[in-house]
Amino acid sequence: MTRFRFSRRTGLFATLVVLMLAFTGLTLVSSRWMRAGRVDLTADHLYTLTPGTLRIVDNLHAPLKLTLYFSEHAARDLPQLRSYQERVHEMLQEMVARTHGRLRLQVVDPMPYSDDEVSAESYGLSPVNAGNNRERVFFGLVGSTAPPGSDSENDTDSDTQPGGKTLTIPLLDPARETFLEYDIVKLLYELNEPVKPHIGLISSLPVQGNPVIGDEPWTVMRQLSQLFDVKTLDPAKLEHIGDDIQVLLLIHPKQLSSNALYAIDQYVLRGGRLVVFVDPDAELDATPFVDSNGVTDDHNSDLPKLFTAWGVKYDPKKVVLDRARALRIELADNSALNHPAMLGLTAQELNHDDVVTASLQRVNVSSAGYFDLAPDARLRLLPLLQSSTDATIVPTQRLLESSRDPASLLDGYQPNNTHYVIAARLRGTFPSAFPERAVQTGHLEHSASDAEVILVADTDLLSDRLWVSYAQSLLGQTQLSAIANNGDFITNIADNLSGSSALLSIHGRSTSQRPFTKVQALQNAADQKFLVKKQELQRELAETRSRLTELQPAKSGHGDAASAEQKSEIEKFLQRQLAINRELRNVQHQLNAEIDALGLKLKFINIVLVPALLTLFGLIYGWRRSRRSRRPS
Repeated sequence: MTRFRFSRRTGLFATLVVLMLAFTGLTLVSSRWMRAGRVDLTADHLYTLTPGTLRIVDNLHAPLKLTLYFSEHAARDLPQLRSYQERVHEMLQEMVARTHGRLRLQVVDPMPYSDDEVSAESYGLSPVNAGNNRERVFFGLVGSTAPPGSDSENDTDSDTQPGGKTLTIPLLDPARETFLEYDIVKLLYELNEPVKPHIGLISSLPVQGNPVIGDEPWTVMRQLSQLFDVKTLDPAKLEHIGDDIQVLLLIHPKQLSSNALYAIDQYVLRGGRLVVFVDPDAELDATPFVDSNGVTDDHNSDLPKLFTAWGVKYDPKKVVLDRARALRIELADNSALNHPAMLGLTAQELNHDDVVTASLQRVNVSSAGYFDLAPDARLRLLPLLQSSTDATIVPTQRLLESSRDPASLLDGYQPNNTHYVIAARLRGTFPSAFPERAVQTGHLEHSASDAEVILVADTDLLSDRLWVSYAQSLLGQTQLSAIANNGDFITNIADNLSGSSALLSIHGRSTSQRPFTKVQALQNAADQKFLVKKQELQRELAETRSRLTELQPAKSGHGDAASAEQKSEIEKFLQRQLAINRELRNVQHQLNAEIDALGLKLKFINIVLVPALLTLFGLIYGWRRSRRSRRPS
C-alpha cells in the first residue's frame, strides 16, 4: 500500500489554497446573504442610520416604492456627482434592507429623448445643465404608494396608476448633503401618512382674509392650505387643544384669556409643536391705537406668562435696527433710502445647520424684536434668523415717531457688535406656567421634554408686502413672484414640526467629503504669496502712473526729452511687470511641485513602504520560527 508523504512546503501551499477558497466563499456568502451586517468605521458614523430614521423606517406599513433617477451617462465626467450618487444609493439600500419588502428601490438612467426622461419630467424633477456638452443631468427621487387594491409585489408601475400617492425630491443637491437623511426620511414619513397634517391657527391679524368684504387670505396662508389642513381656533372659547392638532400657529397673541393660555401651556407639555409670532410693532394690526374705552394699543404682542416660565427674555417695546441689512424703500416724495428697521436678512444671518433655513437665501422682516434667555433658563435657544453685528436696539416709540423721517433712526447710531436673535428654536424640558392648577387638580401635565417651540419676533414677515411681487400677465391675470423666502420659511417650519418626534430628532449629518487638509494648507500659502505679488504689482502700477503724470507738464518745454523719459519709465514698468509675472508662475510651479511631492510621498508610503515593512516583519517572524524549530530539544 502506497503512503503519500507531504513535505512542509507542500502542506503550506495546500493551506494557502484552502484559505483562499475559504476567503472567496465567505466573501460571496456575505455579499449575497449578509448585506445588512456591516460595520461603520467612518468618522461621525456617516453610514449609520440615526435612531429616528430607524423608528420611521421600521414603522412603515404601506408598501412604498422609491425610484432614483440619475443620468449616469451624462454625468460620466462628473466624479464628485457620481460619488454623491453612490452615497445616496447606499443610504437608500440601507433603508430598503430594514423594511423586509415594504420598501422597494429602482434606479433609472433617463437617457435623452427616452420614455424615462419623459417620466422624470412628468414628476417635476429638476435637471441641471452640467453634463458633457451641457447635457441635462437628472438626479432626483420619486416616492410612491401602491393604489388601493393593487399587488405591490407584482405591480412595478403602481406609482403611475390612479389612487397612489406620489412625492418627489426634485434635485438631490450635494450642497444639502448634511440633510440627505432627513430629506429622504421625511419623504417616506409623508408617504406613510394617509391624510394631510392638521394645523391649528390662533391669530389676531387678518391672515385668513375676510370673505365678507372680498379680502383674500395672505399668500403664506394659501400656501399652507395647499399642504395642510388649517383649522382656525377661537381664543375666546378656547379651553383645550386636541391632540389631532400637530402644529399650533399663534400669530400676534393679544389679550388671551387665562383659559386660552392654559390650553396652550398644556398642549406644549403634552409634546405639542408650537410656533409663536410676536411683534413689538405689528404694522398690519388694524385695531385703533386708542379704543372706545380710551385704552392705548401699541400694536405689540407678547406672551409674558409663558415666556417667563420658559426663561425667555423678550421686550415688546424694543426694535432691532440693522443698517448693514437695511432694505431700500421709496418715500412719498419719490426719494429713496435704506430703512434700518426693515431688514433683508441674507444667507449670512440664516442658520444653515438647521433644516428649516438651510436652503433659504433671504428673509425680509420689519420692525422686528429679539429673544434672549434668562440667566436661570433651563431651555436652549437655537437661532434661526438673526441680525448682523452692525445692529442696535431702540425703543419702539422712537420707531413710531420716525415714520415721516426714517433717516432720523440713524442719528446717534451705535452698533452693539451683537447678533440679535429674531427667530429661534426653543428646546429642552418645558415647565408649566400654571403649576398652581397642577397642584389643585393633581392630574395635569407638569413638564415635557419632547415638545418643540419656535419663536419669531416679527409678524410683518407673514404679510405679502415683504416678500411677494404682483404682476399682470398678458391674459390679464395676476401673477405672483417671490422676492424673498418668507413663504418658504413658514412652510418649512410647518413641514418640519408636523412630522413625528423621530423625524425631528434627525439633525444635519457631516458630509462624506474628506478634503486633503495638507494640500489645502499648501494652496492657502500659495494664495497668500500670489496676493502679496498682486499688491506689489498694483503699487508699482500706481507709482508709475503718478510718475507719468508728473512728467506730463515737462512735455511742453522739452517735448523730446519728456517723451524719452516717459518711454524709459514705461519700458522699466513693462520689464518689471514681466519679472513679476515670472515670479507668479514660479510660485504656481512651486505649489504644484509641493503637491506632487506630497502625492509621491503618500504613494510611496502606501504602495512601497507599508507592504515592504509587512513583508520584512513576516520574513523576520518566519526566520525566527524556523531557527526555533531547528534547535535541538
